[in-house]
This record gives sequence, C-alpha cells and structure tokens, in this order.
Amino acid sequence: MASVLNTVPSLRLSNFNNTNRVRTRQVFTPNPVSFTRRRLTIRATETDANEVKPEPPDNAPAAAGSSFNQLLGIKGAAQETNIWKIRLQLTKPVTWPPLVWGVVCGAAASGNFHWNVEDVAKSIVCMMMSGPFLTGYTQTLNDWYDREIDAINEPYRPIPSGAISENEVITQIWLLLLGGLGLAGLLDVWAGHDFPIVFYLALGGSLLSYIYSAPPLKLKQNGWIGNFALGASYISLPWWAGQALFGTLTPDIIVLTTLYSIAGLGIAIVNDFKSIEGDRELGLQSLPVAFGEETAKWICVGAIDITQISVAGYLLGAGKPYYALALLALIIPQVIFQFQYFLKDPVKYDVKYQASAQPFLVLGLLVTALATSH
Repeated sequence: MASVLNTVPSLRLSNFNNTNRVRTRQVFTPNPVSFTRRRLTIRATETDANEVKPEPPDNAPAAAGSSFNQLLGIKGAAQETNIWKIRLQLTKPVTWPPLVWGVVCGAAASGNFHWNVEDVAKSIVCMMMSGPFLTGYTQTLNDWYDREIDAINEPYRPIPSGAISENEVITQIWLLLLGGLGLAGLLDVWAGHDFPIVFYLALGGSLLSYIYSAPPLKLKQNGWIGNFALGASYISLPWWAGQALFGTLTPDIIVLTTLYSIAGLGIAIVNDFKSIEGDRELGLQSLPVAFGEETAKWICVGAIDITQISVAGYLLGAGKPYYALALLALIIPQVIFQFQYFLKDPVKYDVKYQASAQPFLVLGLLVTALATSH
C-alpha cells in the first residue's frame, strides 16, 4: 500500500514547467493565463514559420457549451467556474456506469446475492467504491498526467486551462484514493472475510491506474498493453469485487473475465481516436497512431465482437445454449451501430456509438454472469 500512497505526493507543478515541455502550436493565445491560487500557466512557444498549423479542435466548447456534458465530463462541455462542478467533471461520471454494472455482474455470478436490505446496502457501497471513488481517482489522475496532451487536444479542459489549481487536483486524487480504499476495507469487515480480498483488489486496481497514467511505466504509451489494462479495470476488477463480496472468486471466473477484458480493450481504443494529434506529438503509440485510423477501427470492432462470439461459444460448449443465444442476439445491434456510426467516423460519432452500442455489451456481461451462476 505504501508504494501507491507514496507516489501521489511526487506530483509537482515543476514537472509541468520544466520536464517534457509541450511544444504547443499557435492555435493557443501567446499571452500567459494567470491565476491566483497557484494556477497552472499555459504559454505558447515559438513555432517554425514553415510548420503546418492545425485547425482548432472541432470539439472545443463554445459559449453555449452543454452544462450537462460538463457534469458528465465529456466533450462539448460548457466552461465552468464553480469548483465543485469542476471537481465532478474531473471524475468523469460518464465512466462510472460500466464499473457499477461490473459489481452487479459479480454479485449475480456469485449466486449468493439476495434481495434484502443488507445485501443491497453492501452492493451500493461496493458500487460507490468502484465508481465515484476509485474510477474518479483514476480519471483525475489520468487528467493530471495527460495535461500536456490535453493542452494540444483539449486546451479548454479544467487542468490545462487553469480552471483548477495544482493543490486542488492533488487533494482530490488523495481523497478519492483513500476514500475508495477505506470503503474496500469496510466491505471486507462487513462480509466477515478472513482475508481482506476486496481491499487488495481495490489496492491492486489503484496501483494499475497509477502505472497506466504515470511515468516511468505509463502503460498507456503502448496501445496494446495500456488498452488491455484499461479494459481489465472496467470489466474484470469490479466483477471480481462484486463476486468476492458475496461469494467465492474462482479461477475459472478469473480466466473468463480476463478474456472478456479483450472486449474492454476494443472499447478503450474508441477513446484514442480523439487524441491522435496529441499522442503523435508526444510519441504515445496508441493504436490509431501506430496502425493508422482505418486499421485501428477494425482492430477495435474486431476485439469487441470476436471476444463476445468466443464467450457465446464457451457458454454453448458448457451446455448453456439459451444463454449463448441470448448473448449472440445482443451482439447483432452492436455490429449494426458499428457500421452506422463508428466505422463511418470514429471521431465524429464516438459518443453516439458508445451510447448506442455499449448498453448491449453490458447486458451481455450480465447474461454471462447469470450463466456462470447456474
């Protein structure tokens, strides 16, 4: 635990100013932006007169940007000055539902969840741990270490724009991390575990989040490793927490959910398309940068579809044909939305695609969980 807790204090504003300085382009104003409470300062540097200048990001918020998008932490957000709304934006609430759903799947797979007050209360606390606290910690930490990329791709985001100070960001990271680990420990005591498995799952997930975003490992620099780590965090870890809370986490479930995380890898690739320019500028080998947009699109949908078809085949082989057919039926609309939105333009239609297709994927997770519980 000390290895995780000793890492966050090392964040310093000096790292932003003195190391890995962003070579920004003239799409930014050359005047410094100053703030009172040790706010971040973004300055444009000199650019070669012959250098090709990119267009401003299409998703830059206008004066009439959406307040709803701001609260969800997605693009098209309105600029906000309320510090609590900014803090919520950094946690990206739009990313919480898959983790919450993962807990539901784990509880269902345990076969020991009952619709009584105590079990419902335990599941809600586990969802709070997985979603607002530890996912919020992950997203805030990721935004902190992505501040240089965001200064290129999304300069209006809270950290590169200076809407929130260094100390406020670091405080938020600490509070969310410690709050999530505290809830994990509480769940182990509540469940009467001899071994604090939920706490160690939370600690392992927190460490994975740190090495995903932070140097020197910064797993997200490699498109394959980083996206699989992200997929595992969104599918495997909350499932394991929910199942361990109400039952026993078995080796076959660990293997099945780890393989299912390949679909999560595909989901993670969707988010890489909007960051191509910044990733290329800073040398990050996301799959759209490494393989080009056209190839990366097909890797993305292939990882999502082939994984689910393989799991359906596993369920069929395990003598559960109705669950296998239900899972196959849920794959069909995903494929339709892939052709309708994502494969046409993964940048323009990323939000529409995820909103349309992902509900069917998460329902497929629940079908798989119910199948393994019987």
